[in-house]
Amino acid sequence: MDAAPAASVTTPYAFPVPRNASAIAAQCKTLLAELRQGEAQLAQDSTPPGTDLLAALDAMTRRTEDTMGPLGVLVAVSPSKAIRDAADACDRDYQTYSSRFWQNAAVYARVKQVQPADDIERRYWRDTLDTFEDAGVALAPAQQQRVRELNDELTALTQAFERRVREDRTRLWFTSGELAGVPTGVLKAARRDARGRYRLGLQEATVFPVLENATQPATRERLWRAYLSLGGNANLDTLAALTQRRRELAQLFGQASYADFVLRHRMAHSEADVQAFLAAVKDAVRARELADLEVLRAEKARQLNQPLDQTVLARWDTAFYSERVRRATYAVDQEQFRRYFPAEASLRFVFRVAERLFGITVEPAAAPQTLWHPEARTYTVTDNDTKALLGTLFVDLYPRDYKFNHAALWSFRNVSTLAGRQPAAALIVNVSRQGLTLDELETLLHEFGHGLHALLSKTRYAGQGGTNVQLDFVEAPSQMLEDWVYDPHVLALFAEVCPTCEPVPKPLLAQARAARDFGKGMQFSRQHLYASYDLALHGREPADPLMLWAQMEGATPLGHVPGSMFPAGFEHIAGGYAAGYYGYLWSLVLAEDLRTAFVADRLSPTVGRRYRDTVLENGGQLAPGELLQRFLGRPTDSQAFFKALAR
Repeated sequence: MDAAPAASVTTPYAFPVPRNASAIAAQCKTLLAELRQGEAQLAQDSTPPGTDLLAALDAMTRRTEDTMGPLGVLVAVSPSKAIRDAADACDRDYQTYSSRFWQNAAVYARVKQVQPADDIERRYWRDTLDTFEDAGVALAPAQQQRVRELNDELTALTQAFERRVREDRTRLWFTSGELAGVPTGVLKAARRDARGRYRLGLQEATVFPVLENATQPATRERLWRAYLSLGGNANLDTLAALTQRRRELAQLFGQASYADFVLRHRMAHSEADVQAFLAAVKDAVRARELADLEVLRAEKARQLNQPLDQTVLARWDTAFYSERVRRATYAVDQEQFRRYFPAEASLRFVFRVAERLFGITVEPAAAPQTLWHPEARTYTVTDNDTKALLGTLFVDLYPRDYKFNHAALWSFRNVSTLAGRQPAAALIVNVSRQGLTLDELETLLHEFGHGLHALLSKTRYAGQGGTNVQLDFVEAPSQMLEDWVYDPHVLALFAEVCPTCEPVPKPLLAQARAARDFGKGMQFSRQHLYASYDLALHGREPADPLMLWAQMEGATPLGHVPGSMFPAGFEHIAGGYAAGYYGYLWSLVLAEDLRTAFVADRLSPTVGRRYRDTVLENGGQLAPGELLQRFLGRPTDSQAFFKALAR
């Protein structure tokens, strides 16, 4: 049974912005002291272990989130290098403590004796035992010591990898002529020198519009090569060290590879299962990829007025000629959507989609908070029926130096009905101030989908709240929503949040829906390559990261470009998606199946509420397969996914 919850929370979560690096060090010291005290009590308590032991463990999780959650956000967004470095240092200290805690045999022995009272407790209990066992609690002392050393090294290496990407200061100068065709929004945002040249960085909000629109091949190539060098040789060395340490860690547990080690606890239970799935995807898109590339090559030959057999398609050509084909065939130009999707209105739009579907209200906090940057802001999420505050969302919309340069959601504080605790999350993106393309609106809705998973969760334990689910399920609730932006019924909500915004013409949206299927062969083949590379890098045979990538990419139709080093910036597999990048494709199978419930009306409040109650509120306290079975009324399957691939 749950303990009596604390009194209902009525005020938003206050994000703790530290004054300086010394304040972070003090917070970290206090946290570790409290965790050690809690650990000693757990190990020494002589009373028979019961569900109160699980509650005590989760209380330690919540205490950890109180300090480490906000610091994890600040590493990605704080303008202060001192703050970012101090937060990283605290994370290293915490990981060192955590490795030791999960090897505590006395606490482990007490947890093993717990008799779970229901299915929720049983799943949390089993997850907890898995964490102890994967930390090496049953290993010999010398092996335990090596596990701790490896975990410390992995933390430091991952931080170094991500820091080099985040703090990259590469800037390229281009003349006006070299930027012919580039959207005016990119030029307006760029700094100019006395000679009139434009300075461009490597943020996604800059790179992709240039690659898609610059008419000068040399401009596209130069920017592409710079972007594909993010992290540099130092990150290639770091990735090699990461994979070597992970392999050694797996071998300490008797596993032949790191992939074998981590896949035991995922929906895909083994490397063989993942390989079989990836092979099926590859078979479904192989011919289509070749056909897509031939269309692009033919378009390049037409543009250059040269024979097809003398035309070679380069990697920095694909985005540009894909856009030309979409414009010529479907009269769709992604840049033209920016006029319809102003940045602030786009944020309100994704909020309105959630409000209509899930019976909630998302609005600015009544009392604005002082956050890490003047442009960051606070929102509250409340239930329409009960008027109860459900959680707090922080949003950081625009690119700037030293900020995380992609789009992501930090679910840094998780719900716990046991403690009356509400969730908080941070939506960190880098959208153009000139407005969003349809693709970027899709990404914004995707990331907010993670936020909904975090903020609408109602789990008993924080350790199972929100996105604390199996890694190959975590993307499904977000990917499901991506399709919504192509529905005119959904886009009509823009008029509610921005009455002065010009609506997207229905013929244009219909053309965009047709155009999105062009290039699907290339898109899914690329995702297949990323997933296969990740699995091979963390597989049974050691490999040099760049040599392996060059070999695998070299076997694709466009081959490998010497000098490019994509793995140096592949942050996903340097961090938490190691041996897990396949999860994006795996989750998409589930997302396509989830969409079938909304086929009649993507804004159905009845289906939306059932989805909220069944999938989102349960977080990780039920197995994904069970959640899907309950929501769909049948076991999940891959029919919708492969049908979508064939469109």
